[in-house]
Amino acid sequence: MPNPPLAVLATTAGVLARPDADERLLAPYERERAERFRRAADRDDYLAAHLLVRFCAAAQLGVEPADLAFGQHCPGCGGDGHGRPLLTDRPGTWLSLSHTNGIIAAAAAPVPIGVDVEHLGPRTTDPVTLGHVLTAAETALVRAHPEPTRAFLRQWVRKEALIKLGRATLDSLPELDLSALPLDPPATHRHEDLHFLELTTPDAVFTAAATLPITLG
Repeated sequence: MPNPPLAVLATTAGVLARPDADERLLAPYERERAERFRRAADRDDYLAAHLLVRFCAAAQLGVEPADLAFGQHCPGCGGDGHGRPLLTDRPGTWLSLSHTNGIIAAAAAPVPIGVDVEHLGPRTTDPVTLGHVLTAAETALVRAHPEPTRAFLRQWVRKEALIKLGRATLDSLPELDLSALPLDPPATHRHEDLHFLELTTPDAVFTAAATLPITLG
Protein backbone atom coordinates (compact mmCIF):
# COMPACT_ATOMS: atom_id res chain seq x y z
CA MET A 1 0.00 0.00 0.00
CA PRO A 2 1.42 3.44 -0.88
CA ASN A 3 2.25 5.95 1.80
CA PRO A 4 -0.62 8.30 2.74
CA PRO A 5 -0.89 11.83 1.35
CA LEU A 6 1.56 14.24 2.95
CA ALA A 7 1.10 18.00 3.30
CA VAL A 8 3.49 20.55 4.76
CA LEU A 9 2.90 24.15 5.86
CA ALA A 10 6.07 26.20 6.36
CA THR A 11 7.64 29.62 6.12
CA THR A 12 9.78 30.66 3.19
CA ALA A 13 12.63 31.54 5.54
CA GLY A 14 12.42 28.16 7.24
CA VAL A 15 12.64 26.21 3.98
CA LEU A 16 15.46 28.31 2.52
CA ALA A 17 17.42 27.89 5.76
CA ARG A 18 17.48 24.10 5.39
CA PRO A 19 20.94 22.73 4.57
CA ASP A 20 19.45 20.72 1.68
CA ALA A 21 17.65 23.72 0.14
CA ASP A 22 19.87 23.71 -2.93
CA GLU A 23 18.63 25.69 -5.93
CA ARG A 24 20.39 23.17 -8.15
CA LEU A 25 17.50 20.80 -7.37
CA LEU A 26 15.32 23.04 -9.52
CA ALA A 27 15.00 22.67 -13.28
CA PRO A 28 16.64 25.30 -15.51
CA TYR A 29 13.25 26.78 -16.42
CA GLU A 30 12.42 27.22 -12.71
CA ARG A 31 15.70 28.99 -11.96
CA GLU A 32 15.20 31.19 -15.01
CA ARG A 33 11.68 32.10 -13.94
CA ALA A 34 12.84 32.83 -10.40
CA GLU A 35 15.32 35.37 -11.73
CA ARG A 36 12.53 37.26 -13.48
CA PHE A 37 10.81 38.25 -10.23
CA ARG A 38 11.35 41.92 -9.47
CA ARG A 39 10.84 41.59 -5.71
CA ALA A 40 13.33 39.46 -3.79
CA ALA A 41 10.52 38.29 -1.47
CA ASP A 42 8.49 36.95 -4.42
CA ARG A 43 11.55 35.16 -5.75
CA ASP A 44 12.20 33.57 -2.37
CA ASP A 45 8.55 32.42 -2.06
CA TYR A 46 8.73 30.82 -5.50
CA LEU A 47 12.03 29.07 -4.80
CA ALA A 48 10.94 27.84 -1.37
CA ALA A 49 7.62 26.46 -2.64
CA HIS A 50 9.29 24.61 -5.51
CA LEU A 51 11.88 23.15 -3.17
CA LEU A 52 9.28 22.22 -0.54
CA VAL A 53 7.13 20.29 -3.01
CA ARG A 54 10.21 18.20 -3.88
CA PHE A 55 10.89 17.56 -0.20
CA CYS A 56 7.25 16.47 0.25
CA ALA A 57 7.39 14.14 -2.73
CA ALA A 58 10.70 12.66 -1.60
CA ALA A 59 9.36 12.02 1.91
CA GLN A 60 6.10 10.57 0.62
CA LEU A 61 7.90 8.24 -1.79
CA GLY A 62 10.91 7.43 0.40
CA VAL A 63 13.49 8.69 -2.10
CA GLU A 64 15.99 11.55 -2.32
CA PRO A 65 14.80 14.90 -3.75
CA ALA A 66 17.56 14.78 -6.38
CA ASP A 67 16.10 11.51 -7.71
CA LEU A 68 12.81 13.16 -8.71
CA ALA A 69 12.02 14.24 -12.26
CA PHE A 70 9.93 17.35 -11.64
CA GLY A 71 7.83 19.18 -14.23
CA GLN A 72 4.72 21.31 -14.69
CA HIS A 73 1.82 21.15 -17.09
CA CYS A 74 -0.96 23.66 -17.72
CA PRO A 75 -4.34 21.98 -18.35
CA GLY A 76 -5.63 25.26 -19.80
CA CYS A 77 -3.14 25.91 -22.60
CA GLY A 78 -1.57 22.46 -22.70
CA GLY A 79 1.91 23.91 -22.25
CA ASP A 80 4.73 22.74 -20.01
CA GLY A 81 6.94 24.71 -17.66
CA HIS A 82 4.03 26.26 -15.77
CA GLY A 83 0.75 25.14 -14.23
CA ARG A 84 0.24 22.05 -12.12
CA PRO A 85 3.38 20.46 -10.65
CA LEU A 86 4.02 16.80 -11.44
CA LEU A 87 6.63 14.07 -11.47
CA THR A 88 7.32 13.22 -15.09
CA ASP A 89 8.57 9.71 -14.27
CA ARG A 90 5.95 8.85 -11.64
CA PRO A 91 2.45 9.42 -13.05
CA GLY A 92 0.92 7.77 -9.98
CA THR A 93 2.06 10.60 -7.71
CA TRP A 94 0.20 13.89 -7.50
CA LEU A 95 1.66 17.17 -6.26
CA SER A 96 0.33 20.57 -5.23
CA LEU A 97 1.93 23.79 -3.99
CA SER A 98 1.00 27.30 -2.87
CA HIS A 99 2.79 30.38 -1.55
CA THR A 100 1.85 33.78 -0.17
CA ASN A 101 3.89 36.51 1.54
CA GLY A 102 6.50 34.36 3.23
CA ILE A 103 4.25 31.36 3.89
CA ILE A 104 4.27 28.27 1.70
CA ALA A 105 2.54 24.91 1.45
CA ALA A 106 3.10 21.78 -0.57
CA ALA A 107 1.71 18.27 -0.78
CA ALA A 108 2.34 14.89 -2.40
CA ALA A 109 -0.04 11.95 -2.61
CA PRO A 110 -0.84 8.68 -4.40
CA VAL A 111 -4.20 10.27 -5.32
CA PRO A 112 -5.09 13.73 -6.65
CA ILE A 113 -4.50 16.35 -3.96
CA GLY A 114 -4.97 20.11 -3.72
CA VAL A 115 -3.43 22.56 -1.28
CA ASP A 116 -3.78 26.30 -0.82
CA VAL A 117 -2.58 28.87 1.71
CA GLU A 118 -3.52 32.54 1.99
CA HIS A 119 -2.05 35.26 4.16
CA LEU A 120 -4.46 36.35 6.89
CA GLY A 121 -4.27 40.08 6.14
CA PRO A 122 -6.89 42.78 5.50
CA ARG A 123 -9.42 41.67 2.87
CA THR A 124 -12.62 43.12 1.56
CA THR A 125 -15.82 41.26 2.30
CA ASP A 126 -18.20 43.50 0.38
CA PRO A 127 -21.17 41.74 -1.28
CA VAL A 128 -19.84 42.16 -4.82
CA THR A 129 -16.53 40.50 -4.00
CA LEU A 130 -18.22 37.68 -2.10
CA GLY A 131 -20.60 37.10 -4.98
CA HIS A 132 -17.70 36.36 -7.35
CA VAL A 133 -16.50 33.50 -5.13
CA LEU A 134 -19.27 32.31 -2.79
CA THR A 135 -22.79 31.02 -3.09
CA ALA A 136 -25.61 32.93 -1.40
CA ALA A 137 -25.63 30.44 1.49
CA GLU A 138 -21.87 30.77 1.98
CA THR A 139 -22.08 34.56 1.82
CA ALA A 140 -24.71 34.62 4.57
CA LEU A 141 -22.54 32.43 6.81
CA VAL A 142 -19.43 34.54 6.20
CA ARG A 143 -21.18 37.83 6.89
CA ALA A 144 -22.67 36.44 10.11
CA HIS A 145 -19.31 35.15 11.36
CA PRO A 146 -17.60 37.18 14.12
CA GLU A 147 -14.46 37.27 11.96
CA PRO A 148 -15.79 37.59 8.40
CA THR A 149 -12.36 38.07 6.79
CA ARG A 150 -11.07 34.81 8.26
CA ALA A 151 -14.33 33.07 7.38
CA PHE A 152 -14.11 34.27 3.76
CA LEU A 153 -10.52 33.10 3.47
CA ARG A 154 -11.48 29.70 4.86
CA GLN A 155 -13.94 29.20 2.00
CA TRP A 156 -11.52 30.71 -0.52
CA VAL A 157 -8.64 28.35 0.29
CA ARG A 158 -11.03 25.40 0.23
CA LYS A 159 -12.16 26.32 -3.26
CA GLU A 160 -8.61 26.98 -4.45
CA ALA A 161 -7.60 23.56 -3.13
CA LEU A 162 -10.49 21.98 -5.03
CA ILE A 163 -9.38 23.75 -8.22
CA LYS A 164 -5.92 22.25 -7.81
CA LEU A 165 -7.55 18.91 -7.05
CA GLY A 166 -9.43 19.12 -10.34
CA ARG A 167 -12.88 19.37 -8.74
CA ALA A 168 -13.59 23.01 -9.66
CA THR A 169 -12.60 25.89 -11.93
CA LEU A 170 -12.41 29.63 -11.32
CA ASP A 171 -15.60 30.09 -13.32
CA SER A 172 -17.49 27.53 -11.23
CA LEU A 173 -16.63 28.98 -7.81
CA PRO A 174 -19.88 30.98 -7.37
CA GLU A 175 -21.86 27.74 -7.89
CA LEU A 176 -19.64 25.49 -5.76
CA ASP A 177 -21.50 25.38 -2.45
CA LEU A 178 -19.45 24.43 0.61
CA SER A 179 -21.85 25.92 3.15
CA ALA A 180 -22.22 22.50 4.81
CA LEU A 181 -18.60 22.72 5.98
CA PRO A 182 -17.89 24.47 9.31
CA LEU A 183 -16.14 27.83 9.11
CA ASP A 184 -14.22 26.96 12.28
CA PRO A 185 -13.36 23.37 11.44
CA PRO A 186 -11.39 20.77 13.35
CA ALA A 187 -7.93 20.18 11.90
CA THR A 188 -9.10 17.09 10.03
CA HIS A 189 -12.59 16.29 8.81
CA ARG A 190 -14.52 14.89 5.85
CA HIS A 191 -17.03 16.19 3.33
CA GLU A 192 -18.56 13.71 0.91
CA ASP A 193 -15.62 11.69 -0.49
CA LEU A 194 -12.91 14.19 0.46
CA HIS A 195 -10.65 14.38 3.49
CA PHE A 196 -9.72 17.90 4.59
CA LEU A 197 -6.70 19.02 6.57
CA GLU A 198 -7.26 22.64 7.65
CA LEU A 199 -5.31 25.03 9.84
CA THR A 200 -5.59 28.67 10.83
CA THR A 201 -2.41 30.23 12.19
CA PRO A 202 -1.93 33.84 13.34
CA ASP A 203 -0.65 34.59 9.83
CA ALA A 204 -2.38 32.25 7.40
CA VAL A 205 -5.33 30.06 6.46
CA PHE A 206 -4.46 26.63 5.01
CA THR A 207 -6.42 23.79 3.38
CA ALA A 208 -5.40 20.48 1.85
CA ALA A 209 -7.95 18.14 0.28
CA ALA A 210 -7.67 14.57 -1.05
CA THR A 211 -9.66 11.37 -1.25
CA LEU A 212 -7.43 9.72 1.39
CA PRO A 213 -6.59 10.90 4.93
CA ILE A 214 -3.76 13.47 4.87
CA THR A 215 -0.74 13.54 7.16
CA LEU A 216 0.72 16.89 8.18
CA GLY A 217 4.48 16.85 7.83
